[in-house]
Amino acid sequence: MEILEETDFEPQYPAELYTKRPNNTAILSPLYDYTFKGIFTQETEESYLALKSFISAVFNRQVSKVVLKSNEPHVENSKQKKMTFDVSVEFEDGELADLEMQTRKHDYDYGVRAEILAARLLSNNAKKGKKWESPKVYQISVLNFHYKNDDKKEMRWYTMVDDSGTKLEERLNVIFIDLVTIRKLSKLPAEKLTPLEKWGLFFSYVDHEDKKDYVNSLIQSEKGIMAANNIVKHMSKSDSNWFTQNSIYKAECDYNTIMSNARKRGREEGRAEGLAEGRAEGRAEGLAEGRAEGRAEGAQQKAIETALNMLKKEYPVNDISEITNLSVDKILELKKHSGSKV
Repeated sequence: MEILEETDFEPQYPAELYTKRPNNTAILSPLYDYTFKGIFTQETEESYLALKSFISAVFNRQVSKVVLKSNEPHVENSKQKKMTFDVSVEFEDGELADLEMQTRKHDYDYGVRAEILAARLLSNNAKKGKKWESPKVYQISVLNFHYKNDDKKEMRWYTMVDDSGTKLEERLNVIFIDLVTIRKLSKLPAEKLTPLEKWGLFFSYVDHEDKKDYVNSLIQSEKGIMAANNIVKHMSKSDSNWFTQNSIYKAECDYNTIMSNARKRGREEGRAEGLAEGRAEGRAEGLAEGRAEGRAEGAQQKAIETALNMLKKEYPVNDISEITNLSVDKILELKKHSGSKV
């Protein structure tokens, strides 16, 4: 068995370079969550087939029925943080899952985020009454990176256990699928791969011209992947989808640049003010706090400006929250006052 070495991996047509389709055969990459969501949320027979096939591959059992759910769960009180799920589904036995694609490893703790999303899914679907009842819930993330650098398993399943490893009730589940590990199997023929491995390689290589024949073998081996391929090919014909990916990338870069420049200015101002006003410990601490507050306010204002611009262009609220680090509540408030129709 030939196993490939790990290498840096990007879509063949990076979002930062294209505002329209580069050529007549270019394919959007499912590594961008916009395309990933598009595969599973079209409310067509092909999209339904793809979703059912992917869920079956994750659980290694046949799932006969899936239903798309609202991706905006209700809040239980006015102080609870609002959030949205990427792709929210229900299975035939009432179990629920949230599906996400995560391309970049951000500074925040992704494990905490996944636990909170799973907990909200569980809380919102607990049945009201005199018994503690709730379906099992799953937060499923497809990761284009290792969640932990020393963990190279292709799928990791977390649930609650005691100190001896005995599971609790398995109502709360977090699943990470590691595309970096799965890509090491790309020299294997389709018949030697598991369904989950086929999906991982499809997500990774469907947009790569040099992998066209290999991807075709994956497509021919799995009807759900064939359906997903048809959806991606159709989405790729629209220049607006390429423009959207480019715009989301630029908005994220704008925000990162704003934060970087704010930190740089803060350091420069801090050095200048420190030299000018002496080394008194109390004064230095006061200046540091003031500068930190000023930088925070400036960064907040820039984030709000970025969010307002994205609202005007009708970006999804959840995408705006991810890019600007503003809460969904804050963005919804901005949308209300700005008169945006998104």
